Formats: sequence, C-alpha cells, structure tokens
Amino acid sequence: MLRLTIPVLGGVALCAAFLMITSAYSQQSNGRPLAGLSYSELGWFPVSDDFLQPDSGPGPVVSDPAHPYYSNQSGRQPTDRVADLGNPILQPWVRERLRKSNADVLAGKVPYNPRETCHMAGVPAFDVFSRLRPVYFLQGAREVTIINEGDQQVRRVFLNVPHSRNLKPSWYGESVGHYEGDELVVDTIGLNDKTFIDNYLTAHTTQLHVVERYRVADGGKTLNLDITVEDPGAFTTVWRARQRYQLRPQTKMEEAVCAENNVDFFGSGYVPIPQAKTPDF
Repeated sequence: MLRLTIPVLGGVALCAAFLMITSAYSQQSNGRPLAGLSYSELGWFPVSDDFLQPDSGPGPVVSDPAHPYYSNQSGRQPTDRVADLGNPILQPWVRERLRKSNADVLAGKVPYNPRETCHMAGVPAFDVFSRLRPVYFLQGAREVTIINEGDQQVRRVFLNVPHSRNLKPSWYGESVGHYEGDELVVDTIGLNDKTFIDNYLTAHTTQLHVVERYRVADGGKTLNLDITVEDPGAFTTVWRARQRYQLRPQTKMEEAVCAENNVDFFGSGYVPIPQAKTPDF
C-alpha cells in the first residue's frame, strides 16, 4: 500500500482515498492488468491548455491565424484567445457567440475562463483546464477518480456499467468507462449547458456526448488522450481532438483554493465567482 503526504483539503476527503491506492500494475480487472495511470509522487502534466489537432478530419476551435494565442509560458508576449470563426464545425449560433467574445477581447476586455472564475470546467474542457496543474488518477476495480489539481476538480468514472436512464443534466454529467486492451475509454453524457467546450468559451447544448480514450505510451512517461465530441445542437459534425500529458515528479498534491480566496486584483465583484442561489443550511 502506498502512503502519500498531501494537505488536508477542507471538507474534501481526498486523503483517505489516496491512502487506499495500490499500485496500478498490481490491480486486476477481469483477469487483465489495468493501464498504469495511478502514481503517488508523480503527476500527469498537460502539454497544452488548448486542444491539439487530430491526425485527420474535423478538429477543435483554435486561435485566429491573424491573432495567434501565446500563453505566458511561451517565451513570447502573452495574448488572450481570439477564436478562429472559420472552423466549419460551428453551428451559426455558436459562431455568433464566439464572434461577440472575440470582439470583447479585441476591445481590450479580459475573457475570463472557468479556471479564472472558479467555475466547473465540465467535459471536455476538463482536459485543458490548467496547463500548470497536474492530473491524478485513482484506479479501482469499480471506479476511476480523476482529479485536476487546479481547484481540485473531480470526475468519477464508473467502470463496466451502462449509463443511467433519464439523467438530469449536471456540471460533469455521468461518465462510465471500461478498459480496451491498454486504453481507458470514458463515455460522458448528461452534461448541462453552463460549461464551455474549451478556453475559447465555445458553447454547447445538453446533447453533448464526449468519448475520451486514454493510453500510456513512451514506456509509461506519456499519456495520450484522444477525444471525440458530438453535439448536433452546437456542431455541424462529429469532431475530434487530442491532448498529451507528461509524467513528472510531484511530491504531493497541492491545495489550489479558488472561490474561497481573497486574491481579487481587479476590484470586488469584477471576477464573477460563483455563488449558490440558495443557502445550504
């Protein structure tokens, strides 16, 4: 059994879950070894906070060639995202929303994404939620838990079960998964329309259906993710995208507080931090 040192995350019982992790290579599912995703002192770091293009076919929204996006890790002057409106996957109403967002950016406004406003990322935006924060996997026989260190956003993937009937849309929907050889396949439906597809703030509907295929490569040092997105209410066709993660040393999961912090550099109320409509108690 692996013992990890992680901070206490107020009210979130992640510590107990981590202490129950066993080596992924020793777990069995139907007599077959699970893909090696779980580590105690290593984290999967995404190589990009934008989706990567598929090998062929329709792909994700990327930056306008006339206004290329540069992150603050690019070594160049950072820029805000301006979406390429020429992508043929976009339904007219989605393109119009992106046009308005582009106009705001070009006028000098800041296009706050979910990571900066403490909102849920949803799927598939979870896969580009934060470039600087690692992702962790807790692999069990019946469930895989995926944790993004950015704001400790958590997904639960239930293994070898069908989707529930009459799902009520939610921030992360319902994810069911299974192993196909060396791949973890995750199928997600039941998502609400309050999230975005990506950091360009591409909208979607509750018809969104996402399939993710995780596969370890390069001797266990790289995690390749292939994503298929279908939403006839928002997109003209099924499209695909990729993400890639690198395994790096990470001695512990760090606490990443968002909504509870007092770091509001732009004046009270400028950044729209989410609030409950009704009190919990």
